[in-house]
Amino acid sequence: MSKKPEKVTLTSATIEEQTAAFLKAGGAVEYVGKGKSGQETSAGPKQISVK
Repeated sequence: MSKKPEKVTLTSATIEEQTAAFLKAGGAVEYVGKGKSGQETSAGPKQISVK
């Protein structure tokens, strides 16, 4: 019988520690403007026809 995976709880302190470690390792944060997803799409917009 397989074990259930342990539930992981993220706290603000954990996120701050991970962010600090990421930046210390040379990572960079890219800010995305409000209302944008930051994802680049290669295809055009998808249109759905509702009838």
